[in-house]
Amino acid sequence: MATLRIEGVRKSFGNTPVLHGIDLDVADGEMIVVVGASGCGKSTLLRIVAGLETPTEGHVLIDGRDVTPLEPADRDIAMVFQNYALYPHMTVFENMAYGLKIRRVPKDEIRRRVEEAAALLELGPLLDRRPKQLSGGQRQRVAMGRAIVRHPKAFLFDEPLSNLDAKLRVQMRAEIKRLQRRLAVTSLFVTHDQVEAMTLGDRLVVMHKGRAAQVASPMEIFERPADTYVAGFIGSPSMNLVGATLVENGAAAALPQGGPVIRFADGIRPGGNGRALTLGIRPEHLVLDGAGALPFALDLAEPLGSETVLHGRLPDGTALTVRAQGGVPASEGLTVAIPAESLHVFDAESGMRLDPA
Repeated sequence: MATLRIEGVRKSFGNTPVLHGIDLDVADGEMIVVVGASGCGKSTLLRIVAGLETPTEGHVLIDGRDVTPLEPADRDIAMVFQNYALYPHMTVFENMAYGLKIRRVPKDEIRRRVEEAAALLELGPLLDRRPKQLSGGQRQRVAMGRAIVRHPKAFLFDEPLSNLDAKLRVQMRAEIKRLQRRLAVTSLFVTHDQVEAMTLGDRLVVMHKGRAAQVASPMEIFERPADTYVAGFIGSPSMNLVGATLVENGAAAALPQGGPVIRFADGIRPGGNGRALTLGIRPEHLVLDGAGALPFALDLAEPLGSETVLHGRLPDGTALTVRAQGGVPASEGLTVAIPAESLHVFDAESGMRLDPA
């Protein structure tokens, strides 16, 4: 397989900058997931790696070789698209074999590779069908098979599951993960779905306004988000963000409108008083009717069986989401406590994470 390196990639369309200097190293056999909201530049980055867009600045290297000036066909990569991009007049076998045929691979070798990939993807009985006779999941597997038979140095996935229904997406996520592990192929996967990102990636690149806000393992990003954007984007329901003020020379935070003072286990540095903070707390870490609790005005309860997601407001109007075990509680007289040990602390002005001294 191969390594992939992205060095200082910038891209502008006219006077509009889209990417602001992306640096990324993808190890041999690693699955990197690029995740972010629509318009953050993730698909543009993938298209630059594929050779479908030319960077304004920077380089793309595969196995140490600068492929930036090369055409897509000369980069030895395979791309799986959102819309499958299958030829409707060809059978499954012909779709999977087409890329090898135009490269003049011998017929026996083509058949061997296609049948091998079809067995891997459980497509054997479907090789004589045309795309219109297949389900969405089967078409996606054909698109993956077409990439696999080429034995490329790297796979690029452009939101390949977004056209599937919810149940099928879960199945295909597991299938892609299994295949990527089995084939040990270097992969770059683009998605706007943070659940896909968390389950598929060895590491994530969280994109925000054309920049890589954080590059780390899924659990590191979940447990130690670099800024308030990452904190609010990764996690479902998303992290609560509450304004506060640093007090007691960095040892505690005061919530607004006479709310309680939350003392940190370790002080925040630099200390001082009056610094504006943003406190992050996951919905599952909030405690209903706990000690030192705040009044919680319930707006909406979403019963999900074993748990209930509660949407409401604190006295100052701050929106808050609570994930509670069991059924829907009474809507009146609720309070919620914020455990200090589960807090994430950010600077309110920059949005960047503040760690204990």
